[in-house]
Amino acid sequence: MKIEGSKQKNVLFITADQWRGDCLGCLDHPVLQTPNLDKLAQEGVLFRKHFTQTVPCGPARASLYTGLYAMNHRSVNNGTPLNNRFSNIAREVRKSGYDPTLFGYTDTSADPREFHHRDPLLTTYEGMIPGMSSGVTLTDDQRPWIAALKAKGYEHSLDQHSVYHSISNYPGAKEKGASFAPPVYSDEDSSVAFLTDELLKWLSVRETENWFAHLSYLRPHPPWVAPEPYNSMYDPSEVPKPVRRGSLEEEGQQHPLLKMLHELIPRSEFINDKLDEPAAMMNDLDVLQARATYYGLMSEVDHHLGRLIKYLQDSGQYESTLIVFTSDHGEHIGDHYLFNKLGYFDQAYSIPLIIREPKTATENSDRTTGKVTQVDAFTEAIDVMPTILDWLDSEIPEECDGSSLIPFLAGEQPSNWRTEVHWEYDFRMIGSHQKMIEQKFGLTPDQCSLSVIRDAHYKYVHMTALPPLLFDLQEDPEEFVNLAADPERQKTVLEYAGKMLSWNMLHRDRALVNMNMESGKLEQWKGPRILAAE
Repeated sequence: MKIEGSKQKNVLFITADQWRGDCLGCLDHPVLQTPNLDKLAQEGVLFRKHFTQTVPCGPARASLYTGLYAMNHRSVNNGTPLNNRFSNIAREVRKSGYDPTLFGYTDTSADPREFHHRDPLLTTYEGMIPGMSSGVTLTDDQRPWIAALKAKGYEHSLDQHSVYHSISNYPGAKEKGASFAPPVYSDEDSSVAFLTDELLKWLSVRETENWFAHLSYLRPHPPWVAPEPYNSMYDPSEVPKPVRRGSLEEEGQQHPLLKMLHELIPRSEFINDKLDEPAAMMNDLDVLQARATYYGLMSEVDHHLGRLIKYLQDSGQYESTLIVFTSDHGEHIGDHYLFNKLGYFDQAYSIPLIIREPKTATENSDRTTGKVTQVDAFTEAIDVMPTILDWLDSEIPEECDGSSLIPFLAGEQPSNWRTEVHWEYDFRMIGSHQKMIEQKFGLTPDQCSLSVIRDAHYKYVHMTALPPLLFDLQEDPEEFVNLAADPERQKTVLEYAGKMLSWNMLHRDRALVNMNMESGKLEQWKGPRILAAE
């Protein structure tokens, strides 16, 4: 829809699932090639210290879409309902006349109080964020993509599982790690290509309209099987080795929760070879190949983003489009013997953020030099929603915990900006492993949580009912040594526990608290949670 009285303003909001923050070519990654994202960063701004608020997918996306910390939205696990009372990016941009349209998924668990108990939405954690329209919804069953594959002549028996099976007896596979062999589909027919094609079709009939598209790629999320040529793009002998102790036993001694996670996560979530063992026990060759395949999937995403960007340029829409590239959470890929997104280490929570604003791209003095404008301030996933709304000149809801990053795009850092980041992890696992956790730790579901405060020097992890952790990131950037019980560090533990308490108090729900009727009329105060310095 063309919004009357306004110039063209489009939003392309991209998420690539499970993309960790250090994985970009422009960050001098030793092997990974992401030329299109590197160019996007050159024309925009790269946020180097950007973190998600929680894991896994559903909770992380709840924070991304609502601008709320997990302690406020409380959709803390995949499948935990998101309270319908909260606003979100889709609902807010509708107020400005946009029809936000999804290509992919949002992993939103519906509020059961809004639906009949037999409604199919209450049988899945893969619902759509309220207010979002569907261009193509691609959830775990992958039906639209698989239907497209069958229409192209692929095996009629393909389903959501077999579509990721590797080609049998693939040349060279015996000498490589278990995730080397490609799937039956080509790169041109992958889910990444499919979603990109569908979005390009949608855009082709909206070139004179204001639009908002949310492109939500599954990749590089497991299972780790990459189509040719991306399966062999990176040699496992050349990828960075995982950061970890000399043995799984030694690593697990750091904390009982870490030891449990080593035992909990199965190899089969990542590799389709049907071996029944924890991912933590994967042999070195398979670990290195998994890392190589993970990078290959990233380069595949980058390639198809290049197609999308070229279309915007060729159609004259590039200079009217805000492009945001980020992820829901990161991935350990073997660091600390962990795979997946869980626990408390940075690898699961550090994520990329690139924002390319047309005005910034035009005025960026570094644009022609090949340099990347980088922000070293701590930013969080909750900042993305208010940033998009600010760019659209839309009001940012008072309930938001995040703040707009628009000043950073102009080279300015607000004087009241945060000096640390926070994230949370809830491991109650209702419906799956809660009984096992209760037996191992003697905890109720409400005791199964942790909160993290991290700045440039220290990282403090507070657990509701398990021992805390403290890392000195200047002395121990790999987070190997827990100092929480060190008598000489008790002052630091107390200081950071106090900071965490202050953060919790500052970010309590304020939807109604700054309203008052005592004077005989409704008074309301609006403003930032912290005043800027004079």
